[in-house]
Amino acid sequence: MGISLTARQEKIVEIVRTSGPIAGEHIAAQLSVTRAALRSDLAILIMSGLIDARPKVGYFYIGKNTLHVIAEELDRIVVGDIQSVPVVVPVECSAYDAMVTLFLEDVGSLYVVEKGGILSGVVSRKDLLKTAMGGSNLAKLPIKVLMTAMPKIVMTTKDEPVIVAAKKLIDNAVDSLPVVQAAAGSLGCYEIVGRLTKTNIARLFVEIGEEKRR
Repeated sequence: MGISLTARQEKIVEIVRTSGPIAGEHIAAQLSVTRAALRSDLAILIMSGLIDARPKVGYFYIGKNTLHVIAEELDRIVVGDIQSVPVVVPVECSAYDAMVTLFLEDVGSLYVVEKGGILSGVVSRKDLLKTAMGGSNLAKLPIKVLMTAMPKIVMTTKDEPVIVAAKKLIDNAVDSLPVVQAAAGSLGCYEIVGRLTKTNIARLFVEIGEEKRR
């Protein structure tokens, strides 16, 4: 996330940028404060990647590092900006029909919905392949037997920061997240309005990189 600097921290950055390398006591003198009073401000600025310090050299300006810039970019982007269309199957379908849909659409996961697009479950490519390899008759097996059902599904929303949703993908080791909104008149039910995938995240990084090179 982006770091908001105090007025004094901004002054420190400007002093270091224009006069660095510069000793801490000289910075303090220009601001009419003690060296000790600046200790926490200098530590924050070093951790933020704006300045750095070396013994017998002093403080010098380095600007924001690449990761800091990327973090600020991601902090301004929400899931709704990059989400894609969800691929859904009805809760009444068979595991066979779900597998056909999965391969025709070339996706890693399917979202199982009830009437009105209400999210009921999610089934992955791995779930279907494991069942097929086990010798089960997929045509007679209801998809709801295989799916991960609510409320165990990890979800996101259109207004959630991308960086938060990306962390959910990593922490839960899943390929995608359903993008949902509360269903009108149905307490605890969610309508699926999109999906966020690792491909969406990778494409976003490529777009940020290409924009920086222009």
